Amino acid sequence: MAALSGCAGTSSIFNPASVNAQEISSLIQTIYIIAAIVFVIVEGLLIYAAIRFSRKSAPPASEIEGNVKIEIGWTLLPAIVLAIVFFVSLKTLSSVAYLPPVSASDPPGQQPVTVRVVGHQWWWEFDYPDLKITTADELHVPVNTVVYLEVTSNDVIHSYWVPQLGGKIDAIPGQTNHTWFKVTQTGTFDGQCAEFCGVEHGDMRLKVVAESADQFQTWVKDQQSPIPSLSGEAAKGEQYFLQGACVGCHTIDGTAAQGKVGPNLTHIAARSIIAGGVLTNTPENLTKWLTDPQAVKPGNIMPNLHLPADEIQALVAFLGSLK
Repeated sequence: MAALSGCAGTSSIFNPASVNAQEISSLIQTIYIIAAIVFVIVEGLLIYAAIRFSRKSAPPASEIEGNVKIEIGWTLLPAIVLAIVFFVSLKTLSSVAYLPPVSASDPPGQQPVTVRVVGHQWWWEFDYPDLKITTADELHVPVNTVVYLEVTSNDVIHSYWVPQLGGKIDAIPGQTNHTWFKVTQTGTFDGQCAEFCGVEHGDMRLKVVAESADQFQTWVKDQQSPIPSLSGEAAKGEQYFLQGACVGCHTIDGTAAQGKVGPNLTHIAARSIIAGGVLTNTPENLTKWLTDPQAVKPGNIMPNLHLPADEIQALVAFLGSLK
């Protein structure tokens, strides 16, 4: 498989990091090997025929029409190859398509985690119903733990895909699709919407952060904690946020902001990316986003509010305090 080594990258299916992705990667490589063997045999026969039966040295042609043995052979061999591919594919499909049962015997810290994934134009919402956590763009999960995904969409058809963690699953309005994965190593894995969903489809990204059970529990506690008491510039930004248009679209738990149009911002400062994965989460990028979100991501649902510079500065200080 040396020829495939160049395909192994940060988000490559040939660099699997979950039980599901390993099954899929193994299937693909098996089919590639079978296809390569068939290719070599067929091309070898063609080259042999081209040389052996060239005009200068071709022997007299022999009649093979009606040769039952040859006809059975070239019918049976492809059928056998296809049958092998079918049964290998069926085995992989059965192992990744069906949700593993919830087991009470799972050790503490490895109980299954359920996440509701909602596609929006153009960002991802992650809701942990059992943990009372809602976040965006960045999905945190514990390693060696089954994660159930309930996938749907708020607007058009999207497709959730993290290549290193498993296959694609469509996010369809009014319908919930189910899938699962089990990460086998810590790390951060890049994902992408895999179904064309509008002008910013290519910038509908996400990250999956896989961490140890202890690290995940720490993240959960941080996400469940109330927002801190603020002072100075951050407190001023909080007032701008709660008295302005922001509350109509965004939620910040524990405040009057309960909008459901845009991402939940309760702990936005703890996220590594914003704006559907287009920007890393820094004060400079947050300032750029608040100054003109349409310049950063044309067509997104957040309008340019033409906020004054001092208000933007206060809002950046406020949002930067929500860890």
